[in-house]
Amino acid sequence: MFLYIAAILFGFALLIWGADRFVVGAASTAHSLGVSHLLIGLTVVGLGTSAPEMLVSADAAFNGSPGIAIGNALGSNIANIALILGLTALIAPLTVRSETLYRELPMLLAVTLLSLVPFLDSYLSRIEGFMLISGLGLMLYWLVRIETRSRANDPLHIEYESEIRSDLSLSTALMLLLVGLLVLLVSSHILVWGAIQVATELGISDLVIGLTIIAIGTSLPELAATISAALKGEDDLAVGNVIGSNMYNLLAVMGLAGIIQPLPLDPEVLNRDFPIMIGLTVILFAMAYSWNESGGRIGRREGAALAVAFFAYQGYVIYGVLR
Repeated sequence: MFLYIAAILFGFALLIWGADRFVVGAASTAHSLGVSHLLIGLTVVGLGTSAPEMLVSADAAFNGSPGIAIGNALGSNIANIALILGLTALIAPLTVRSETLYRELPMLLAVTLLSLVPFLDSYLSRIEGFMLISGLGLMLYWLVRIETRSRANDPLHIEYESEIRSDLSLSTALMLLLVGLLVLLVSSHILVWGAIQVATELGISDLVIGLTIIAIGTSLPELAATISAALKGEDDLAVGNVIGSNMYNLLAVMGLAGIIQPLPLDPEVLNRDFPIMIGLTVILFAMAYSWNESGGRIGRREGAALAVAFFAYQGYVIYGVLR
């Protein structure tokens, strides 16, 4: 058992390191090619921060562990909203003023609701996986449209401009991109192997492992990035990281896993996990969307409520195993 736990911890450490290099390399490469900072943030950075979930779920699908693949995506979305934004708001309350995010929030809500449709028959087929990937293409097209309509003084645009590195040469950026990708591939395989072995040893489902340990671990890069942004006063960037990651998790992560290996769905996913994820997304929309000129706000009380909701959900999942 010690070896399997060590593999999980080592896999997480490599995953976080590789994800950071991958995002920096991808963003700097796009900048060197003349892509705008806002478009890089909405597309390249968003996809890059979901790379850990994508590769872990893909590896799990290859290894015949659908619970890890699905649990990782849904659990990460739940963790992004309840744990990451909850803890971040406790440290530094968040105020959302970006018109770009006000356009993204309804999109996130629509993607979350529509992503439920392929699972209503408790099975994600390859065709439905391709449908989710097609939805990713439509989402990217819409993000490009959003970027062209955004004002230059939009807070999110300014915050991305200050965060995306522009001091790297194209060759250095490409090297970081390649190294990050290779490390992500290796670390995701180590992590999934350890997780499968732990689930087997403890006699619990891979879904529970995916919803708990794996989901929290693959969300660690977003947690670090979101808290860092909030401490710098980049509130819109902090919330934008979560919105983008959640959309990519639903469309890219689950879509890729479904294409690799059709996935049967545990009934608990429809009865417990999807409703909780949808409910948290609606709550995020209500908190972050600007209903007046002061902007959307996630204060410390809201952050505490989100954090409590996350730990209550995790407790409920674990209680279902122990009872």
